Amino acid sequence: MYLRVTQRRNKGGDVVRYLQLAHNVRNERGVPVARVIHTFGREDEVDREALVRLVGSISRFLEPEQALAAGAPAGFDFVEARELGRPHVLQSLWSELGIGRALMRVAGSRRFRREIERELFALVAQRAIAPASKLEATRWATREVVLPGVGELTPDALYSAMDFLLECSERVQEAVFFSVANLLNSEVDVVFFDTTSTYFETENEDGEDDDGDGDGDGDGDGDGDGDGDGEPPATEAPLVEAGLRRFGHSKDHRPDRPQVIIGLAVNRDGVPVRVWVWPGNTSDQTVVESVKNDLGGWKLGRCVWVVDSGFSSSENLRYLQRAGGHYIAGMKLRSATKQATLALKRQGRYHTVADNMTVKQVIVGDGAGRQRFIVARNPREAERDQARREQTITRLEQQLAALPQDRGAAHEKAACALRAHPSMGRYTRQTTTGRLMVDRAKIRAEERLDGKYMITCSDDTLSPEDIALGYKNLLEAERGFKDLKGTLLMRPVFHRKEDRIRAHVLVCFLALVIIRVAELRTGQTWRTIGDQLQPIKLGRFRSPDGEFSQRTELTTDQQHLLHTLGVPQPPRLAQITTHPPPTPP
Repeated sequence: MYLRVTQRRNKGGDVVRYLQLAHNVRNERGVPVARVIHTFGREDEVDREALVRLVGSISRFLEPEQALAAGAPAGFDFVEARELGRPHVLQSLWSELGIGRALMRVAGSRRFRREIERELFALVAQRAIAPASKLEATRWATREVVLPGVGELTPDALYSAMDFLLECSERVQEAVFFSVANLLNSEVDVVFFDTTSTYFETENEDGEDDDGDGDGDGDGDGDGDGDGDGEPPATEAPLVEAGLRRFGHSKDHRPDRPQVIIGLAVNRDGVPVRVWVWPGNTSDQTVVESVKNDLGGWKLGRCVWVVDSGFSSSENLRYLQRAGGHYIAGMKLRSATKQATLALKRQGRYHTVADNMTVKQVIVGDGAGRQRFIVARNPREAERDQARREQTITRLEQQLAALPQDRGAAHEKAACALRAHPSMGRYTRQTTTGRLMVDRAKIRAEERLDGKYMITCSDDTLSPEDIALGYKNLLEAERGFKDLKGTLLMRPVFHRKEDRIRAHVLVCFLALVIIRVAELRTGQTWRTIGDQLQPIKLGRFRSPDGEFSQRTELTTDQQHLLHTLGVPQPPRLAQITTHPPPTPP
């Protein structure tokens, strides 16, 4: 099928050209002849917008590369097509959020500051589009996508850029945060903070000898300087026992692997405020002071800190109240403090906050010892707790029935395993005779906690409803961890040195800031946004006379998405170059 041009001479002697849509068929003699499907009319009067719409509708059924090749002028070779959609959006938001300007400003008069900014953007874009190692970034950035200003990359250049990012991490994070706050017109009055862990694919923590040379440095040459010559370093330095990769309480359920602890603070919109990295054996109770001090240097003013029960020691809560600050903190129910236990026992009327939440307020003590508690109850969660407990009790009764418990007989291994079981052991008690039984008192105590969680707050100006809903929004920090580990694939971490690990987390943090802004503007996940933008390609065509690049035609949905993101449409034509004619001999 093709567009056919016919012509004839009118009465005035002028030649008139007509456009027809035709395709060739063979007649009864087997000779190809043109069969006209549709006549568009005179060439000078044809509705060219209708032709454009026809071409666009046909292009929808072609792959982007095929659409580009089909639209190439005669005599041009279709060389390649790279992804343009997602990189274009990331570049626009990178500039709008002022990340590049912050990096350039920190770099000052340093040489190659533009190259460093572009290299860091390449790392952030790779993390948001195709997460992989830094070595893979050197190939991906120059072959798969269109990244303006990014030339050939080398691993050494990327590592140098990461070192620079870590050097200025404090100023960059602060600049990015206030830029996002101004852009989104968001108030920094509530800060949600939580921690997670990420593990490494090694069995030894930092400082252990995992290379077999007995020196504990991991470089395999026995001298600790990593140069492989076996000679001591020119300047002797004491071995540092500390390191980031340490064994600790694994929130990834991998206690067999060393890990690091990652702290993340977000605002009420879920946009990351700042990120921290600590050794893997760091306790949650020990980080609150440093977190508050770090953000206190930004002079945010009055803040309400929202933290989980892992941070709610009395010392931490008192520290969060310094300089006029306040807190909303979760409290442990089963190992509660004396005041929290009294609050649970206190009678009171629950008030409905939402379809799945009721709350009541309890004040315990007076004067300096006064503490305000909010007891929240989720009816749906209460039903789930009851169902899970009934299933556990049924399993426990079956295990006890099958367990031989003769008087005077030695305990079997199965009995010890039952008492140590993480779920069934909670409802198991041992009598004075050594017999194992179901602990009915424990079941009644657990029934009173079904669907409940307790919150304490130091700000009397907040209503119980605001406190409960504010604590519920702590899920925004957990969502950030989910995106770091899932969408951005922060793990596996292809680094061993402490500085590189910290820089890697910072790159993931910057990528999370950008995709979270995109999600807030569109109301869609980054994965959904990417699925719509990925088909936008930039094709490169070449002929003896020159080269040019052309993007695929944008669909209506893609145009609407770019408008919603506040991102201009990428230019249709780019990089037009001409080759000078050959010099005659």
